[in-house]
Amino acid sequence: MPVFEYKAVAPSGETVQGTMEAVSVDMVILKLQEAGNIPLQAKEAGSGFGLGSLSLSRKGMNKREVAQFTQQLSTLLGAGLPLDRSLQVLKELSENERVERTVTDIRDKVREGGSLSDALEERHGTFSRLYVNMVRAGEVGGTLDTTLLRLTDYLERSRELRDSVISALIYPVMLLLLAAGSLILLLVYVIPQFTPIFEELGGDLPTITKVVLGAASILQNFWWAMIGITVLVVVQFRRMLDSQEKRFKWDTRVLKMRWIGDLVGKLETARLSRTLGTLLTNGVPLLSALSIARNVISNTVLRKDVEDAALQVKTGGSLARNLASGGRFPRLALQMVSVGEETGQLDAMLLKVADTYDREVRNTIDRLLSVFTPVVTMLLAAMIGTIVLSVLLAILSINDLVG
Repeated sequence: MPVFEYKAVAPSGETVQGTMEAVSVDMVILKLQEAGNIPLQAKEAGSGFGLGSLSLSRKGMNKREVAQFTQQLSTLLGAGLPLDRSLQVLKELSENERVERTVTDIRDKVREGGSLSDALEERHGTFSRLYVNMVRAGEVGGTLDTTLLRLTDYLERSRELRDSVISALIYPVMLLLLAAGSLILLLVYVIPQFTPIFEELGGDLPTITKVVLGAASILQNFWWAMIGITVLVVVQFRRMLDSQEKRFKWDTRVLKMRWIGDLVGKLETARLSRTLGTLLTNGVPLLSALSIARNVISNTVLRKDVEDAALQVKTGGSLARNLASGGRFPRLALQMVSVGEETGQLDAMLLKVADTYDREVRNTIDRLLSVFTPVVTMLLAAMIGTIVLSVLLAILSINDLVG
């Protein structure tokens, strides 16, 4: 039976830690709760990251640590511990100096009479504007533990969506690297072995062979120039995106791209809907929620649509109708938002929209990969076949001359 390490808060308020044999993490948590303890961390002995382990970041707390801090603080507050005592417990549980320093600063600010939201706001770059505003709304409504629980769910779902996109892209990226590596290996190390032979025997080589030999020669002698050009293009592209006007034009072009534009639209819709729905559920007013939620949208065109819609909502307009005026957000999402406005359930409907488009993003990526992977494989096979054919044709032509 596996051994698990755990950390918990005893009924006396003291932090306890130790090891326990159990079938799973859930069983460890259940046993701790049955003993009257509040479980905070549980992971298999020797594993890197469990329910509550933390990792280092350069400045303050990284996203995983923020999610862990939120989950643990919600658990402690929900169990009835005062805020300052809860923060003290989290300080004692911190597994690296920077996390401990961050929690200590927050605790000290609270003990001086400040609010938790103000203490979080002072930690620039660690806690987002959305995070701070939700905590502030929870403090005003007296539901801080529930708010933190919702924040934990929001952070977890956002991370799952991001991780699913990254995981889906790993295979095609590896495939592209393999294809590029194979071609470079053939052109730089294999083809040059035949070049002296062809030159020594003379004769007129086939055109395809000349092209391949020329490509190999360019890659061998001017690889540094090709790397330099690539770096220059990347730098110029990033500079272009720094310009608001050029970034807006680029984002407009991206949305018009077949397949890619559809994927970007669904991804941004999922982000916006989950953020906006979470804020509204926590009692943040719609206009304030729109002002915060628009910052999670990376596409400047869609962000501008949200900003324009917010201005119209301020004068009493419908959110769904004004988002639809740009013609860029998915119609299904707009219809669901409209129903939410009509029924007074906008927050719940936005969260349903987010769940719907989370699935749509995953399905769209799967469809794109189902097309992309065989196309890249066939292109790689065609290129390698062309190189091999060029060598064979050259050998046959030389045999004809010798014969």
